[in-house]
Amino acid sequence: MRAALARLERMRRSQAADARKKDTREKIELGGLIAKAGLRYEKRALLLGLLIDAAARINGDDAERSRLTAIGAEAFGRDGE
Repeated sequence: MRAALARLERMRRSQAADARKKDTREKIELGGLIAKAGLRYEKRALLLGLLIDAAARINGDDAERSRLTAIGAEAFGRDGE
């Protein structure tokens, strides 16, 4: 019984570690997008304001979402991504 509990605990810890690694990788990628956009040295409050404003502008506006997606796709294309 103890061995089974220990095995379950190891599995739980492994899953938690995997989730943390995935979360960390996601955050690193998002930070890379900030740098790619040329905003690396801007204040955090400005960056958050930009993102909040953009989220509000694309909410329900398919044309704005498409326009911004095209801009981003073009930027990725220039770097071969």
